[in-house]
Amino acid sequence: MAFVNWFKRNLVVLAGLLTLAYLLLPNVVVTVFSFNKPNGRFNYAWQQFSTDAWKDPCGVAGLCGSLSLSLRIALWATLGATALGTAIAFALVRYRFRARGAINSLIFLPMAMPEVVMAASLLTLFLNMGAQLGFWTVLIAHIMFCLSFVVTAVKARVLSMDPRLEQAAQDLYAGPFQTFVRVTLPIAAPGIAAGALLAFALSFDDFIITNFNAGSTVTFPMFVWGSAQRGTPVQINVVGTAMFVIAVLFVLASMVIGNRRNRRKA
Repeated sequence: MAFVNWFKRNLVVLAGLLTLAYLLLPNVVVTVFSFNKPNGRFNYAWQQFSTDAWKDPCGVAGLCGSLSLSLRIALWATLGATALGTAIAFALVRYRFRARGAINSLIFLPMAMPEVVMAASLLTLFLNMGAQLGFWTVLIAHIMFCLSFVVTAVKARVLSMDPRLEQAAQDLYAGPFQTFVRVTLPIAAPGIAAGALLAFALSFDDFIITNFNAGSTVTFPMFVWGSAQRGTPVQINVVGTAMFVIAVLFVLASMVIGNRRNRRKA
């Protein structure tokens, strides 16, 4: 009876832990197989423990080049989408103009539209313009589909901002630029950061839109897909594990910084 009562009290917690374990299981498998030494080309069955892949993560031709290219595209796409998305979000919240409602609706279209439709549309646009498929077409495509996510994240933050704080700054003789830099931007920073992180993750991870508009350019997701046809090298698991660890460390660091700030305020 005591166990039943304990189970009822902690049912939500247990369900959450099971869901989290289910979500993290693929990452655990990738981590484990990053220390595998397969006998053949395919790294799908455990054979022998080895750290050879960790010692030489660039041992597969083209892997680090495609990874570097994906990081560069993701970085520039994040900067472009964050700058444009932040400006659009402020414009939609703070100003009244014609077609504002239509633009608000169109912002959600790239998020609701299947990626293959957007990929084919962008490819048609680039071909009609006579553009050469490659780095720049991929970058433009990534900025376009990341833009909506940034606008949504920043817009939610701007809507929750108290306009009286900016009015107080103006009452204290702060100019428009000072008010924006010292008051508006710090308050909107969490939303901007969330949009930027989301844009970076989406850009780095994208395959469908990139595959349509890359031409001969090979990003890391395309390299992984191509490698899977011939045999998956262990180094791919190494890169995946490293990315997962970096993401976890980033989240833990954010939590620690947030807790310290809350303690200082208290």
